[in-house]
This record gives sequence, C-alpha cells and structure tokens, in this order.
Amino acid sequence: MPATAPFRADHVGSLLRPASIAAARKARAEGRLDGAGLREAEDAAIPALIGMQENAGLKAVTDGEARRSFWHYDFMGMLEGMELVERAEGVQFAGVKLRPIFPTITGPLAFPDDHPMLEHFRFVAAHTSVTPKISIPGPSCLHFRTAKADIAPPEYRDPEALFVAITGVYRKAVAKFHEAGCRYLQLDDIFFAYLCDPKHRADKAAEGFDPDALIASYATMMREAIRDRPSDMVIGMHMCRGNFRSTHAATGAYDLAAEAIFSTGVDVFFMEYDSERAGGLEPLRLLPKGRQRVMPGFVTTKTGALESLDDLRRKFDEAARYADLGQLGIAPQCGFASTEEGNAITEDDQRRKLDLVVACAEAIWGEV
Repeated sequence: MPATAPFRADHVGSLLRPASIAAARKARAEGRLDGAGLREAEDAAIPALIGMQENAGLKAVTDGEARRSFWHYDFMGMLEGMELVERAEGVQFAGVKLRPIFPTITGPLAFPDDHPMLEHFRFVAAHTSVTPKISIPGPSCLHFRTAKADIAPPEYRDPEALFVAITGVYRKAVAKFHEAGCRYLQLDDIFFAYLCDPKHRADKAAEGFDPDALIASYATMMREAIRDRPSDMVIGMHMCRGNFRSTHAATGAYDLAAEAIFSTGVDVFFMEYDSERAGGLEPLRLLPKGRQRVMPGFVTTKTGALESLDDLRRKFDEAARYADLGQLGIAPQCGFASTEEGNAITEDDQRRKLDLVVACAEAIWGEV
C-alpha cells in the first residue's frame, strides 16, 4: 500500500501542459477534434506526467491539472448552478490580464454525483503506485471570484445564505471524492492571502464587504466543509498571491489571516514564501502544536533559476524559530501552470525544481 499523507516533500498540483495536450486543445477549440479525441490525447499523456513525479521521488502525484484550462474555473463550471461566461476584459495580474472568463451563479448550487473531476482522480489512482492527489479550488473561490451582479438566485443575495450553500457544495464534494477512493484532497483557497493585500481589501470594501469578516467567513466555510471527513482522509490547502504566466495579482504578509487559516482544521498548509510579497515567517508561530503541517513554498515556480540547498536549509532554520521543524515540509510556492498557458519556465526547470524539493526533504528530515 502507498504511504499516507502528509509527506515531507510535495507539490501544489499543476504541471506544464505536454505539447501533445496543448495541440489537442487547440484542435478542439478550432473544431478539428471532438471531445473524445481530446480525452484520448489527455489519457495518452498524463501517465508520463505521473511517471515524472514518481521518478523525482514524490510520494503523492497529480495529473498536473492537464485536463483543465484554469486551476479553478473548470471545476466551478462543472457544478450545478454555475456557468462560465466570456466577456471583453479579464482579471488584471501584474502587467497582464487573465483570459476573460467569469463564473456566474444561475441557480441552486450543488456538487453533481457525476462531476467530471471524480473520474479525473480515478484515472490518476489507476496509473500510480504512490498516493494519488487531486487539487480543486476551495470554498472561498466561489464567492471571491463571483461578482454580486453575476448572482441570479435572489436567496443568494444574502451573503450568509450563499456561504451556507457553498459549504454544502464542498461537504458533498469531500464525501464524493472519498467515495471515489481519494484519501488526499487539496483545496486551493488562495483568497485568504488576497485579503491580506491592501488593494484587494479596498476592492472588497467598495463592494460592501468587511475584509476581516470575509476572512472569518471563509475560514468557517472551510472548517464546516471538511468537518465530517472520514478519519483516513487528509485535507491540504494551498495559498498564494496569484500565478498566471509567472505573474502575480496580490501582495501582503499572512498576518491578517493567519489565525483564521490555522483554525480551519486543514491537515497540510501549502504557503507561498518565495518572495518578499509573502512577508515574514512570523505568522507560523500561530500554527497549533500537533499533527498539522506547513509546507513553506521557498522554491518558486515563476522562474527557472534553481534555489540552492544551503539557502533552503537557512530558511528552514529561520522557520523553525516560529514553528516546530517536525511540523514543516517543503513544496514549491505554487503550481507550474495554474492555467494552460503555463509559467515562463521549461519542462527541464520543472523537473529540477521537483528534484530539489525531494533532495531538500531528504537532507533536512531524512525522509520524503
């Protein structure tokens, strides 16, 4: 049987899309390939992505999110009651705009019994000898990324009612992924970090929200969504400040949200720490003593430059001033391709980064 999470070395989930999948997606968009043909191309390429992760020495692997266009919107658009709408202007990142896709809530929200990502997970499980993991957007994403004007059901105009509905979606998602065999589920709830950014806080205040109250509500949604998970299921949560073609969308230390983050009951926290945008390591002092684990993202996925093992050792020496070293591990700061465009790195850069993560875990903890 595979070892069980959490591990000392891990990664957030997304990987650069293989050229064959990129070509197939282009052909599908141009009408030269049907859905079955695209799935065939994905099924042919993903086992090699899994093998690359296994060869690096990782004990948990994903499908690299290779079947998705976005890290979040694909999942959201597959929910009952949500639709993705294309418009003229996309979300602004640093110097570049995201493709103009916007989630809209058109009816009662629900996680369908046949959500396609359940089958995506089963495919990974059938093609690996280590622990299969899937990463999906967390509860806060459904609220943060949906404008008030794009919420049609009148009952959801009450934020508290919407929060309850979103929590229900994720409570069922947790149960259905467990039923599909998933024992390591990651929920990417990056908007805790966004709400530490003065600009995003001001934007939410302009929409009529108290940013600190939102942080508390997002923590409650996560806590309630995973509260009844089976005892053999590990929940991870990733936080970053945006990742689109090696750019970012937010900045600010975790201080304003750290207490709420660590109150969620999540088992493994993937926290971006590859630049000054993330602030200092002091918030780690709020990590409760026990079994929860933080994976500080000292290794960046935004550039190909390889960090040195000595520098990583020094950073963990500093992190250990605030949290027990036994409750830490190592992972890159984000995925390598949060959207299908991917970051400005090569496949060789990606492999070397994963190799480094494993080498660092072995050097510091003597295990992966």
